[in-house]
Amino acid sequence: MADKKFYVVWVGKTPGIYSTWAQCKEQTDAFPQAKYKSYPSEAEARAAYERGWQKSLNFGAKKKSAGAAVTPAEVPEIDYNSLSVDVGCSGNPGIVEYKGVDTQTGEVIFYRGPISKGTNNMGEFLAIVHALAYLKQQGSTKTIYTDSITALSWIRKKEVASNLVRDSSTEEIWTLVDRALQWLRTNTYPNKIVKWDTKKWGEIKADFGRK
Repeated sequence: MADKKFYVVWVGKTPGIYSTWAQCKEQTDAFPQAKYKSYPSEAEARAAYERGWQKSLNFGAKKKSAGAAVTPAEVPEIDYNSLSVDVGCSGNPGIVEYKGVDTQTGEVIFYRGPISKGTNNMGEFLAIVHALAYLKQQGSTKTIYTDSITALSWIRKKEVASNLVRDSSTEEIWTLVDRALQWLRTNTYPNKIVKWDTKKWGEIKADFGRK
């Protein structure tokens, strides 16, 4: 069972402290510049709520290396003219599904699943490539957000370093991954792929809510 979390919403439809991710998501989905974060205890959540989002999300903190104040340019805001992608995985390996949503509105732009057996990282990788292919088809230069460092690395290298065995149970996802790799190696794209900063911005907008 997942550990209990409490969710602080500083900027949202109704600011406050919520006991479930679903409640938090309801207050922040499609809300411009929403500010929220999860905490492991109600006491920590209440203290953070009273501090305000600027201090709790480290806005205006000092750089450790140089000791200089962080400027707004060094702490970029979310680019809402973008797509956000995420994966839902029931077990790892397990059943995989992924989706891409409009970061501003939360509208689901594409969804794929269930894929019978795969890993979380493979699903994240497929979601990014799906977003790239979709945006290229649309002639769009929108940014893509992902919260997976591993998938970003695979995109850059155009290689998938997964230990998932290739057999009849994993044939579906490996076929999709091989197809995605082929697309990456034969296409160019102008889109930025950016790591979603969960610490500052809360859960990625495409999150499946399975916390």
